[in-house]
Amino acid sequence: MSATSNANILASLESPQKRTDVPQFRIGDTVRVNYRVVEGDKTRVQAFQGIVIKRHRGGLTATFTVRKVSFGVGVERTFPAHSPRIESVELVSSGDVRRARLFYLRTLRGKAARVKARKQQRT
Repeated sequence: MSATSNANILASLESPQKRTDVPQFRIGDTVRVNYRVVEGDKTRVQAFQGIVIKRHRGGLTATFTVRKVSFGVGVERTFPAHSPRIESVELVSSGDVRRARLFYLRTLRGKAARVKARKQQRT
């Protein structure tokens, strides 16, 4: 078998599991991720709102990392983009950044850690 036929087989197996309801968001955008948490036999939805500091890979194994500051402590959480536990991802605001990874936000505090808002394109 050739490499292209293997890739086609993998793509056909992955396509039913990919999510199509996730909005387009970029690095620096503020998102609210509603994630299903299982505690024993109960499930509940927990919202995690913060700035997207990293996106990793494409396809079915894609992940994104969201950072927020909670009670003065920085909290980062990595979500699989196509996980069935993600109930929804909402774009809260768009940020204008010039980097692919925003790890420098880890060292900044207060107003210095803000991300400039992206201006909307006129149509």
